[in-house]
Amino acid sequence: MSDLRALYEEVILEHNRKPRNYMKRPEGANRSAYGFNPICGDEFTIHMTVEDGVVKDVGFEGAGCAISTASASMMTQAVMGKTEAEAEALFEAVRDLLTHDHPDPATAGRVGKLQVLTGVREFPMRVKCATLAWHTMHAAMHGVDGTVNTEEPEEHHQCAIGGGH
Repeated sequence: MSDLRALYEEVILEHNRKPRNYMKRPEGANRSAYGFNPICGDEFTIHMTVEDGVVKDVGFEGAGCAISTASASMMTQAVMGKTEAEAEALFEAVRDLLTHDHPDPATAGRVGKLQVLTGVREFPMRVKCATLAWHTMHAAMHGVDGTVNTEEPEEHHQCAIGGGH
């Protein structure tokens, strides 16, 4: 087993066992969105407190597989304290890293520790599990109405998850 694969499994298991910011609705949350993956059954609500263009706090509620739960946990840690522009850039970078076969090498540098999530590309059916929380956070940040659904087109106010927009 490669070192990256072993690290991927270790990080996924750790964040699944002890998800950060789980079952948390931040005080003063002013942005929320619900996301659903009907293929796997993952469903999360992301709650954010955004003040003066900065993500002050973020948490999530719901249930999902180990990959989606771990990714949601990692997402909350990654965007906390970031400006909306930084959170947007991180969303774009993670999405590109997970959904493109040959992502821009500079992208890996922009995501830091989140690069471990690239291990999910070995399991194409699970990419949507890993990106669900990220798309849901993106929808919350932008006030998108409706459900973020891994199987619905974005033009229905529902984010299509998988291979880029």
